[in-house]
Amino acid sequence: MGPPGSRDTQALLASQEPSMEKSEMELGPQQCDYHVDRQILNEQALEETGQRSRSAKPFRFTPPRLECSKAIAWATLQRFLPILTWLPHYPAREWLLGDLLSGLSVGIVQLPQGLAYALLAGLPPVFGLYSSFYPVFVYFLFGTSRHISVGTFAVLSVMVGSVTEALVPSDSFMGPGNSSVNVSARDAARVEVASALSLLVGVFQIGLGLIHFGFVVTYLSEPLVRGYTTAASVQVLVSQLKHVFGLEPEDYSGPLSLIYILLDILWKLPKSNVSTVIVALVASVLLLAMKMINQKLGKKLPVPLPAELIMLIGATAISFGVGLNHKFGVGIVGDIPAGLILPRMPDHHLFKNLVGNAFAMAVVGFAIAISLGKIFGMKHGYEVDNNQELIALGLSNFIGGFFHCFPISSSMSRSLVQEGAGGNTQIAGAISSLLILIVIVKVGVLFNHLPKAILAAIVIINLKGMFVQFSDIKSLWKSNRVDLLIWLVTFVATVLLNLDIGLAVAIGFALISVIFRTQLPHYSILGQVPDTDIYRDVTEYKEAKEVPGVKIFSCSATLYFANAEFYRQALKEKIGLDVDYLISKKKKLIKKQIWNAKKLQKGKKQKKNDIQKVSLDSSRSTGMNIKIDEMETGNAMEDGVANKPSVSEKGSSTFTLETLGLPQPNFHTLILDLGTLNFVDTVCIKTLKNIIRDFQEVEVKVYLAGCHGTMIAQFESGNFFGDSITKGHLFVSIHDAVTFALKQSGSRVVKTVVATRM
Repeated sequence: MGPPGSRDTQALLASQEPSMEKSEMELGPQQCDYHVDRQILNEQALEETGQRSRSAKPFRFTPPRLECSKAIAWATLQRFLPILTWLPHYPAREWLLGDLLSGLSVGIVQLPQGLAYALLAGLPPVFGLYSSFYPVFVYFLFGTSRHISVGTFAVLSVMVGSVTEALVPSDSFMGPGNSSVNVSARDAARVEVASALSLLVGVFQIGLGLIHFGFVVTYLSEPLVRGYTTAASVQVLVSQLKHVFGLEPEDYSGPLSLIYILLDILWKLPKSNVSTVIVALVASVLLLAMKMINQKLGKKLPVPLPAELIMLIGATAISFGVGLNHKFGVGIVGDIPAGLILPRMPDHHLFKNLVGNAFAMAVVGFAIAISLGKIFGMKHGYEVDNNQELIALGLSNFIGGFFHCFPISSSMSRSLVQEGAGGNTQIAGAISSLLILIVIVKVGVLFNHLPKAILAAIVIINLKGMFVQFSDIKSLWKSNRVDLLIWLVTFVATVLLNLDIGLAVAIGFALISVIFRTQLPHYSILGQVPDTDIYRDVTEYKEAKEVPGVKIFSCSATLYFANAEFYRQALKEKIGLDVDYLISKKKKLIKKQIWNAKKLQKGKKQKKNDIQKVSLDSSRSTGMNIKIDEMETGNAMEDGVANKPSVSEKGSSTFTLETLGLPQPNFHTLILDLGTLNFVDTVCIKTLKNIIRDFQEVEVKVYLAGCHGTMIAQFESGNFFGDSITKGHLFVSIHDAVTFALKQSGSRVVKTVVATRM
């Protein structure tokens, strides 16, 4: 004799034996059937049959035990310094060449992007090189993703630029009596702001990582992130127009600043430098041509053409040889100092003005990096630790803040280059950072004559991938209108209200949309699919028929405080019965009956006194004795009270809808499908209790069905079960509840649902 589980399984599969000879792929849904013969199970019977363990005790905080040993210390060190885990086992023969080529390729791309994105941040280009070296090397030590390329990122750079231009406007550095700006002093002040911002971003990310708050990124849905990055790309495009046209627009910050800047550029467009425009157009065309060559001949070329690097070298040489700056007034990068700058603590007085922006950048930077990290991790079969990634990015930004860097994140374009060039580990990032170090120390000074229009063209052309995201509008219109609304609200809010306020509005709207969806779910009345124990919406399934005398109400969302009132209203509408009105009419009639009964009793008492007085007088005069009890009975019969039920203030429940002359519901049982419950709050418990009480008042029994096992403990802790509501009212499935209800009512329909054949 085998164990009970095997016996049950064999019994269930007994009818399938002939068809088991066929392969699994040949079997369709109509070729397999099974038969189940069991008793009706409510929650009480299920707990007895399944031997449910005692409910878990409420959570109590217990301080962690502090233990220390060499093994625990080493494991902790490996967790916070992942390089100790993978570097000792690094297969140099298989992976070193790929990492070397990948690192060189990423470094070649990172050089022009670092210079260009520094302009987005409102800083001298050399600080983009610093931000491409220090943070990248720190991530090499602490990061867990093998393929993402951290460093300067367009979205974060423009966020930094909006802060630096707002706190350090050019107008504050005007010389006395003239219109020229003290550029060196302004840039030094902006570097202080950017460094302080980087340090604060790092503090936020490290703190969130240490408290295991990596799941915060789950609140940034894909439509939100894509709408936000698309809006940021528009911000980036507008910010580069001044370098394309050679203009100096006014500095604007805050809401609608993008609109003001765009209008200012359009107003000053006639004053554009024609030579600068030509340089930008030629550079853009050449960059697009080289990228198209890479795209079409990528498999035939041994190494992709380094379009940005070729453009940097060629443009610098032409600018120096022709004298674009002196002869034609084309703006150039200017002095790029050689060597590294000594570390320095950022000005702590700036922190109070940067807290909000720093937190927004910390969340956005982490969201972009972890999204890319998860994609590459799934593709190559390794895990990326959310919290360790927060700590790694935080340390990169924190340490970078001491070395005059601005906040960084991961770049999609460079990450694709790193993976496509054969990168296998974080060593590729370390090699790219070393290449940037060589440029900073020795080669950077050669790019002094590089036109800013070239960097602007590089930035704009690299935005092509982000602008493709406008196609999301079409796809989301077809797939999910709510996600489309999140995308549009995020985009519009970010464009109009700037990047920091736009992000807050986007997250708030996304959370409101979740509440809105749970407040207005789909409500339905279920019917039984013929010859099955399956119940579906009768409006969607033509063959699904309501069980006579039974109403089954289902909701597609959990029941909680935000939608409890909607749930009650939808229940009344779907079943076609206004319970509140019926109860109100019943109470009014009962109250009237009680008042009439009191009035009748008062009249009877008065008659009794009169009869007693008359009987005394008449007995004296006629000698006749009258029985008072007989007189009362006679009067009662005459008034027709004997045909009515006894009434008292406490006994109003003896009245029925029929005796009161009220219409009776056309069903005797209501079943609430609770299969969608995923948590229980006090409002949910109160609502269910009120529903059960109200329907019992109108002589309808209420049963609950399909509740998950984890919800039972929450019902118990919420004191849901008691004398009037027991676990006998809660059934494991809708079919159990229907079968029980029909048995209780004595309906003949029981025969069609008790024996289930599928």
